[in-house]
Amino acid sequence: MMQKNFWVTEVGNGYGQTIEVKEKLCEKQSKFQKIEVYETCRLGRLLLLDGIIQLTYADEFAYQEMMANLPYYAHGNPERILVIGGGDGGVLRELSRHKEPKVLDLCDIDEEVIKTAKKFLPEMACGFDDPRVNIHIADGSEFIREKEGYYDLVIVDSTDPGGPGAPLFGAQFYADLKKALRPGGVVGTQAESPWLLPEVVKNLINAARSNFKYVDYAAISVPTYPTGMIGCCVATDGRAVDKPASAVDPQLASKLRYYNKEVHEAAFAKPQFVREMLGF
Repeated sequence: MMQKNFWVTEVGNGYGQTIEVKEKLCEKQSKFQKIEVYETCRLGRLLLLDGIIQLTYADEFAYQEMMANLPYYAHGNPERILVIGGGDGGVLRELSRHKEPKVLDLCDIDEEVIKTAKKFLPEMACGFDDPRVNIHIADGSEFIREKEGYYDLVIVDSTDPGGPGAPLFGAQFYADLKKALRPGGVVGTQAESPWLLPEVVKNLINAARSNFKYVDYAAISVPTYPTGMIGCCVATDGRAVDKPASAVDPQLASKLRYYNKEVHEAAFAKPQFVREMLGF
């Protein structure tokens, strides 16, 4: 008798989202969080951490491309890059498409996420194959304190603030991010949804503003995230970030499915309620 399909539901903040799945591929408890991988009926592989949807194969490219390229092109030509979090390898995959970077560091607190991605999410974990990649298993909020004035770009691909990613949402962390940058350096951080967590978004933007001259908030459409969107905060002392500082190489552009110059600029356009909420 064939096993019937079943449903996996993410519930939190008064909101729920349910996805039909065929099979549970992995369930384990690391020192930090519960890790689950499913094969879905329509969306490919599904990764949850502590019951929160992190990605599906169907739309992960939208998040990964934007989290990598919004801050990348806000800088224009970063040579030394750090990803904090991102243990699935997706942001690294997008960064590795660029020829210019000389250093691609990744710091994730939970080695089990990386191991799980390599086994069950190969389309994501291919990001670890680039020889420029160096993996550091550590708390990102502590790791950057040892890297003063080192990076051109830091991307924070964090979980939600309720889990191991909690230290990555405070003002002290943004002060430490600034110290870790070389002149003109840029940070890009996972910045939640104003529909779902407005106070978190406000506090995060204010933390960035207390440390950086130019701070902006971009929206990314990701259908399988609660409310269908997520934000990216891009901050720097160098220049306004709402327009790319350099053009996308045509060879790279042919591989991208979401990011382009027009989407970069449009992502920073805000509905009126978001402008009022965040003071833009």
